[in-house]
Amino acid sequence: MIICYGSQTGNAENFAKDLYEDASEKGFKVGIISLASPDFLEKARHALDSSPVFVFITSTWTDGTPPPSCSSFFSWLQQDSCKLELDFNNVKFTVFGLGNSEYAANFCKAARDLDDRLVALGGKRVCARGEEDDYSPSIFGSWKDSLWVSQGARLMGNSVQFIQEDSDEESTSSAQEEDDLDDMLQGEEGGTCGSKADLEDLEDLGKIASRGKEEKEGVVTLRGKPKKMLNPSLEASLTKQGYKLVGSHSGVKLCRWTKSMLRGRGGCYKHTFYGIASYQCMEATPSLACANKCVFCWRHHKNPVGTSWRWETDDPQFLVDGFVSKHRAMIKEMRGLPGVIPERLEEADTVRHCALSLVGEPIIYPHINKFINLLHEQSISTFLVSNAQFPSQMENLVPCTQLYVSIDASNAEELKAVDRPLFSDFWERFLECIDILDRKGQRTVFRLTLVKSFNMSEVEGYANLIRRGRPDFVEIKGVTFTGGKKPQLGMSNVPWHAEVVSFASQICKMVDDEYEIASEHAHSCAILLANKKFKRGSDWYTWIDYPKFFELVRSGQPFTSLDYMTKTPEWAVYGRGIPGDGGFDPAEIHYRKGDSRTSTPMSSRPDTPSSMR
Repeated sequence: MIICYGSQTGNAENFAKDLYEDASEKGFKVGIISLASPDFLEKARHALDSSPVFVFITSTWTDGTPPPSCSSFFSWLQQDSCKLELDFNNVKFTVFGLGNSEYAANFCKAARDLDDRLVALGGKRVCARGEEDDYSPSIFGSWKDSLWVSQGARLMGNSVQFIQEDSDEESTSSAQEEDDLDDMLQGEEGGTCGSKADLEDLEDLGKIASRGKEEKEGVVTLRGKPKKMLNPSLEASLTKQGYKLVGSHSGVKLCRWTKSMLRGRGGCYKHTFYGIASYQCMEATPSLACANKCVFCWRHHKNPVGTSWRWETDDPQFLVDGFVSKHRAMIKEMRGLPGVIPERLEEADTVRHCALSLVGEPIIYPHINKFINLLHEQSISTFLVSNAQFPSQMENLVPCTQLYVSIDASNAEELKAVDRPLFSDFWERFLECIDILDRKGQRTVFRLTLVKSFNMSEVEGYANLIRRGRPDFVEIKGVTFTGGKKPQLGMSNVPWHAEVVSFASQICKMVDDEYEIASEHAHSCAILLANKKFKRGSDWYTWIDYPKFFELVRSGQPFTSLDYMTKTPEWAVYGRGIPGDGGFDPAEIHYRKGDSRTSTPMSSRPDTPSSMR
């Protein structure tokens, strides 16, 4: 068996490795190779001498295209000349695809096209194609079971028998069942093992293949009942990355800036821009699911995606209590850490701010309004970030302290490339959300994440969107390099702080002189543009009067963003702080690994990429 995988973010590769280990344990002679490998063709030709079965595992990228990493292989396969380079008449194969059914016609399209093309070239399908849907119970295990009893397994010389033969009668029955299975598993008409009906067939197969064996943990079998958003695999992955999970679809995590400010080493950009105490900030989300698969997502697409809420729904009070409890537990774990300021540790036990921007799309949580109100009842301010794909939910959203819309591109083409949205009408939804933002009374923010070579070319397009949505503020931030095993972005895509400043200055010139650069946080490679209505004389009022906000919310009367603004301190105003400090709070201590706890002005540090400073 030769396992060939096409992977962009590592998911298909992980499935391939899983199959490799399983096949090895069952005694198969097995190899594994990436379709992106430059010597794939040479290895495939050499492998044909031993008449293997090729198992192709591939994901699907934007618009149903193959993963960009292996586009060369798929392009070669479409050429008639490929038949001269490889004897496809001797290729015995099966295909397994990865995708999300929310992409409708493009679901697993790369795998389907590959399956059809191999047949057209003369290849022999020996097991029906499998399709893994993010929204369905995992069929990979059942598909593997079908592979082990398929014609392909026999061609590979497998002698494993899953069917019990306790008597001649049962043997005859089993033989008939096996013949019936061959018709399904060979998939001669291009059938799949991915639809709901096929999944039921595979569940029947599982009963035949392993009678008396309990169903694998995590597989949903109750039809019609909403499933949990978090499955065991996702829970394990998020827990490993520091998330504290709450209920079946939510999580909280301790931000690095919370830890930093507890030690007196500086606050986040929201401290500089809006006056929050970073060490009293809780970063959480009531929904780990999203409707986009952004190329710069720091979750590397491990979280679920969807265009509507389909999961079990936890009570909002349960979530608030769980978030606060687990956040406080993480704060207590900081006790004893070198440099932690005792007074701040004590104050941090009281949560004052909730950043609803951890991962996923919080606005699709069905009880988002009740959830926000519960936070406000505890005097916890709310900064909610939306990807602008759910206009009806945004229209009906109760006032939060500050409402964000992510503006990841200035036109439909670039937005599609950067955000990789699930909705086909993503641009119309995006614009509708911008129009709704213009009608909101509370503070509104456009958040621009700049990615070099992706979305920094159309400055005028961003200016047009700003004129349309008229946000109170515009945060312009350089993308942060998140690393990972297979990063879609590299350091070459990370803009320097000077480039972000230049970009912001260009926008200011194009928005009819209504906005100015009000603040910066060089450590985060971030700039704040503010509408001039927040300027009184030479003073800026970008900071928030939080007690006043809660007073206004509890009054039940309409209010505007100007009703709870307060003066921005001089050190936080662009160009007025200590030269070279880039919006760093002078009450904090600059710290770099290896330094003593003494001030180290940023201007004296060696040049480093903005995301690493």
